[in-house]
Amino acid sequence: MAKKNKFSADQFGSPASAPTPKENNFYFGKTNFKWMLIGLACIILGFVLMMGADANTTPEGKFDPNYWNEGIFSVVRIRIAPFLVIAGFVVQIYAILKRDKK
Repeated sequence: MAKKNKFSADQFGSPASAPTPKENNFYFGKTNFKWMLIGLACIILGFVLMMGADANTTPEGKFDPNYWNEGIFSVVRIRIAPFLVIAGFVVQIYAILKRDKK
């Protein structure tokens, strides 16, 4: 013979009798997404600043193996753009690790 269970759900009350408050279980908040968008904008801006004509492209936009474009060594392409990309990744890490104070 099967034993009858001593406990039943009726003894512990119904879920409707005590409403439980909904809790936000999502890790990222509004500020996290704001920082993520700022970091993404820095990364995109850095890559856009790195783009440009190749070393053998004339100012008219034509490829010429006898022409050397000095613009590839500009401060923007060598210093500022990579700094923006790295700063964007640092901001992304900050946005992921930031927690809201409770």
